Amino acid sequence: MKRNSLFGLLAASLFLASSLLPVGARAAEAKMDPELRTAARKAVDAGIHYLRGTQAEDGSWSKSVGITALALRAMLESYQRYGTYDGAFVTRPVEFILSKVREDGAISEGAQNSSYNTSAAISALVATRRPEYGEVIAKARTFLTGHQIDDGEGYSPDHRYYGGIGYGTDERPDLSNLYLAVEALNASGLPADDPAWAKAMTFLQRCQNRSESNDEQWAANDGGFTYMPGWSPNGGTGSYGGMTHAGLFALLMAHVDKSDPRVQAAFDWIRANYTVEENPGAKENAGLFYYYVAFAKSLAAYGEDEIRDTNGTAHNWRDDLARKILSMQAEDGSWINPHNKLWGEGVKDLVTAWAVIALNIATR
Repeated sequence: MKRNSLFGLLAASLFLASSLLPVGARAAEAKMDPELRTAARKAVDAGIHYLRGTQAEDGSWSKSVGITALALRAMLESYQRYGTYDGAFVTRPVEFILSKVREDGAISEGAQNSSYNTSAAISALVATRRPEYGEVIAKARTFLTGHQIDDGEGYSPDHRYYGGIGYGTDERPDLSNLYLAVEALNASGLPADDPAWAKAMTFLQRCQNRSESNDEQWAANDGGFTYMPGWSPNGGTGSYGGMTHAGLFALLMAHVDKSDPRVQAAFDWIRANYTVEENPGAKENAGLFYYYVAFAKSLAAYGEDEIRDTNGTAHNWRDDLARKILSMQAEDGSWINPHNKLWGEGVKDLVTAWAVIALNIATR
């Protein structure tokens, strides 16, 4: 790709990334309780202040590309719109991420979790709004599409793993990694006619409990999503909150229309299981803050300001989410999952970054 074309593509992708949630961005001002928005933004400031205090000298958090990218994104996408012009607390994490760029385009401190880290890094670099990172982003995008399981690895379209993406060293793909990759591919400007989207849809369908579109024998019909085809960590093939919101968001980012039956089925599951008190369907509230981030992303992308559950009760999801997250913030500005430390939710830097990202989306 020519250099000018690459920068043009990045400019277009930056516009896309900033307009992924156009309805929510406008509606938050009108629909969110003003006092609650002010309190939520103060909580964001406190969370970012906490993260600045735990940042290592090399700019990283936990020496991890993934956590560093999430913390950086939390700052860049806040209402303060921090940028590299604000100084070392922003430029150092960018430099740390760039120092981990590998020859194959992946951005990771090692082979482990390479796709997860690369997805998080792409989203963070796009959020810097700096065109000079266009070449790195484009190569990282190529790594992700190349990492997608398809015919190149000997998988035919009828295999349940086809179109999926895993962590990098785990040979089994999952919806969590695909959801993050789809977000990154969308933000980076991957053309809508790229074959990676159709492959991703094949895997997404096989994670949804919707037998009309899922050709797996185990599929039920509640419209929710599992962690991977035929398995969820809740001990079976049941749908649960974190993956259903991730699945809805991934469908929308993969250019599926809001009126599509697969989107509507996922949204109906969310309506039937609407809550901010738990990660519905998950054991012992595991992945609660992961759920909050996916909840915010999916509902903002869906574009409805008010969610009416299947009992007919209307919910202002922004107010509900912000109020709940604020109630869980520690005095030092951090967050952790008080119920379950599984999946890193006892790591303050990670969970604080997630909490800030969720509040950033809710208050836009």
